[in-house]
Amino acid sequence: MFKVKVFIVILTLFFIACNKKSFESSEELLEYLQQPENGYLYSKTINDVDFSILYKPTDLLVDQTLSRVVTKSKVDSLRTKYNEYLYFSLSMSKNNQELLSNVVGNKQRFGAMVNELAFGMEQKVHLYTKQKDTIAMADYIYPRVYGMSGATTILFVYPRDERLTNTEVMTLTIEDLGFYTGEVKFKIPTKIINNEPGIKF
Repeated sequence: MFKVKVFIVILTLFFIACNKKSFESSEELLEYLQQPENGYLYSKTINDVDFSILYKPTDLLVDQTLSRVVTKSKVDSLRTKYNEYLYFSLSMSKNNQELLSNVVGNKQRFGAMVNELAFGMEQKVHLYTKQKDTIAMADYIYPRVYGMSGATTILFVYPRDERLTNTEVMTLTIEDLGFYTGEVKFKIPTKIINNEPGIKF
């Protein structure tokens, strides 16, 4: 009986591996990810604020780090490094502008929002499992673009916790950032993690 179970697990992993999509370049992969029907991009608009969540597979991070000289050992090393985490890119905009551009006339609100975006987002964004287990944020990156972008974009990093990969759905929530949106909630199937596409390096 044990041998049968082991065989089924191996067969399942083999099936998943064979069905993973692989692209010739990061541009092709990104184009695939940005098509909502493929399950990696989620968007909604609440009170004129546009929110979108993009899950970034490991190979996108690998490609951004690789130098011009690409070797199998370097790719494997970077994949091992980045595969320890999950990466979600959150984009928020109002009137096709980044959030700060919408409060620039109010010095107090502007200063408070700069501080919140730079240092307080781990208190505002939460990821948890179907069983309501909260996954602690590992890090986040908020690049200041000084009004040069049409959206506020932040990269959130979470550990690749087995509680996520062993459940069907994960939920990412964003608390109200002062634009009267209430809590914004995205339900994301975990199959996108277990079967994420890659790049043919």
